[in-house]
Amino acid sequence: MSTKHELLVTAANVKEAEVLLQAGADALLIGDDRFGMRLPGSFSVEETAEVVAVAAKHQARVYVSMNNLMSNELLKELPEYVQALAKIGVHGVEFNDPSVLAAIKEHAPHIQLHWNAEMTSTNYATANYWGTKGASRVVLARELNMDELTEMVPFLKVEAQVQVHGMTNIYHSKRSLVQSYMSHQGRPVEGHLGKERGLFLIEAERRDEKFPIYEDVNGTHIMSSEDICILEDLHLLMEAGVHSFKIEGMLKPLAYNEAVVRAYRIALDNYAADADAYAFCEEWLDEVRQLQDPERELSFGFFYKEQVY
Repeated sequence: MSTKHELLVTAANVKEAEVLLQAGADALLIGDDRFGMRLPGSFSVEETAEVVAVAAKHQARVYVSMNNLMSNELLKELPEYVQALAKIGVHGVEFNDPSVLAAIKEHAPHIQLHWNAEMTSTNYATANYWGTKGASRVVLARELNMDELTEMVPFLKVEAQVQVHGMTNIYHSKRSLVQSYMSHQGRPVEGHLGKERGLFLIEAERRDEKFPIYEDVNGTHIMSSEDICILEDLHLLMEAGVHSFKIEGMLKPLAYNEAVVRAYRIALDNYAADADAYAFCEEWLDEVRQLQDPERELSFGFFYKEQVY
């Protein structure tokens, strides 16, 4: 049975959503900072409704990230938010906390559930377990290599989603680590410490690598120094039956994300037209490479790294 492959991308605002859909995205991932972590932008209920309306014109889907660490205070806000998402007509929700699953089942049972437990979604048995609880998709861990991914997919009873491009999170803390560090140094913090500040970490042993770091309402986030790019071997994931391919657009300019979407759109369309004749073309990445931050390397991430357990 053939798999219809989905091209999923994050968006920072309504305008970006429109541009990325025009570039060829099949689905968008957005959210509210209260309930979702590491989002390019925070969307109000009204803005989410705008994105859903725009996506409908492109026959595209809208998923909402609700992967935050849910506190007791947040639980009080869940029912109202989920009911609003149902009224708006979002297609799916990414979750890791069972409280979100329970809220969706009670208040919006028609909304799809995508289980996203970050680095702990590493085996098909656990993914299928969440399938029995109502999840229709698993977001596979970015720490899995190509063999682990492709060998797992045939055993899944739910759809598989894999990140194929962009930066990844390598550390998170609910604490305000940057602010605490600056205070410890006796240096008062001026202004915000969010994504727009452009802060980064440098290790003493690897001074040529910069790790973006920022703080928001959910704490401190440290991101990878390189960007995943698996376009060259995307066909291996398509052959394996991966359903959804995610482009992480956080901390990237719109022109870059637009170019990335176009590149992956070409690959997906070529494969769909004739899988047997499909062949990767280096030129598909020309525009992406021209716009790539020279201080950030395009890499295969964990796709070809041996894992030691």
